[in-house]
Amino acid sequence: MPPVRTGEHPQKGTFIVSVIVIEFITLDGVVSDPDGSAGTPAGGWAFRHGPEAVAGDKFRLGGVLDGGVLLLGRGTWQLFSRIWPGRDDPFSARMNAVRKLVVSRTLTDTSAWTNSQVIDGDLIDAVKREQRDVIIAGSLSVVRALMAADLIDEYRLLTFPAVLGAGDRLFPAGGPPAYLECLSAETAGAAVLTRYRRETRALPGV
Repeated sequence: MPPVRTGEHPQKGTFIVSVIVIEFITLDGVVSDPDGSAGTPAGGWAFRHGPEAVAGDKFRLGGVLDGGVLLLGRGTWQLFSRIWPGRDDPFSARMNAVRKLVVSRTLTDTSAWTNSQVIDGDLIDAVKREQRDVIIAGSLSVVRALMAADLIDEYRLLTFPAVLGAGDRLFPAGGPPAYLECLSAETAGAAVLTRYRRETRALPGV
């Protein structure tokens, strides 16, 4: 298990929360426009292997999704709200049922996707208060804000055999350092799913 934050709930006692980032990613670290919906020149790189390459629970969320909360930026939420409500397979049912928090200053109507609500107040404070596991999908601006606040416990990255040379990268130059341990690596269709958590070994001299 990754290092996690704990707190006290007045009725439930101690609760434990993990913040998990899930991303489609290329070999050179690009995460932007995996499905081509943004219309970038190299967009659609994750979908060029066919829908089965991205279908279902490729990130092995399982019960984490059932008991957690999905945290999304406005753009990702709007894209997902057009995709998931019309699907009825088991994984889609989980996506539609999970509680969803949206980070936006402009979005007011979240009725397009059930169990969605806009975060009221500061993102960092909302994550620190959360009493369920938090899963961030896509939503690069949200991920980077949580990186800067050192709130991310685990990365689950589905790496596709593509090198784009341009695009938004998950870990940008000049970003904060992250020392991670690899939990697992497995093939998932055309891609490889890797799971990383915060490094738990003590550093020399510490």
